[in-house]
Amino acid sequence: MKPESGSAERLRAILESPTYRLAYEDADLLGQDELRPLRLQLELLKPERTLHAQGIRSTVVVFGSARVSDADTAAARFGALEQRALAAPGDAGLQQELARARRRVEQARHYEQARRFASLISTRFQQQGRADFVVVTGGGSGIMAAANRGAFEAGARSIGLNITLPHEQVPNPYMSPELAFRFHYFALRKMHFLLHAKGLVTFPGGYGTLDELFEVLTLIQTGKMQRIPVVLVGRAFWQRAVDFDLLLDEGYISPSDLDLFTCVDEAEEIVSALERFHGGVEAGDAPA
Repeated sequence: MKPESGSAERLRAILESPTYRLAYEDADLLGQDELRPLRLQLELLKPERTLHAQGIRSTVVVFGSARVSDADTAAARFGALEQRALAAPGDAGLQQELARARRRVEQARHYEQARRFASLISTRFQQQGRADFVVVTGGGSGIMAAANRGAFEAGARSIGLNITLPHEQVPNPYMSPELAFRFHYFALRKMHFLLHAKGLVTFPGGYGTLDELFEVLTLIQTGKMQRIPVVLVGRAFWQRAVDFDLLLDEGYISPSDLDLFTCVDEAEEIVSALERFHGGVEAGDAPA
């Protein structure tokens, strides 16, 4: 029996039709507004199942600016701009750029402290197959890269929770590939930061860092999450960035709300703050 004329073309059209795709392979379907609840559920489930499979018991979250760089990079950038500025002393825009670069050289100390802290905490709590106080960051550059880098250099694993943005946030190369995630929804990403957190360490940063910090403080203040130690790194920055005393004097917060966080300057002080809160946990103990 001869095939009908055009049957091959019709079969090809059927196989290529969007309606013939398996539902879970249909990106157009999953991207529709009506499927948002399903997408939210998937972003909740995927990382949690992975962390469970990888044996991650607890984490410590590190927040901070994506714009900070390591000392060598900051110094090289400043040196190059300084040479350009010497050749064009009347260029106001270049002078402003040079001033920002000078600030980046000063801010590089935060990068180095984040890197050292991650190395210290990872060395202490990722021994003999343990996976406690695993460093988790937003997976981007700056302070995030510094913390992932510190864990990597200590031979430990770390987590990165990247997010899609209009200007794509490139993942840093230091987080563990099997613990690298990408999110569409900020809300689900924030939830995953805290699901296993035994501490929050916040370095200087901008809107994103402040948003993440104050959401955690609000959740603790209102009893929506179990209290964890919140450590702000860089006393001079935080004293200027947020006038907590003004909030207290004006009655917008209570005296006890000032006890929800600790300000420090050095990586060793961060570790000590976590120890005090968790009762001096030792390398062989489970975290509180």
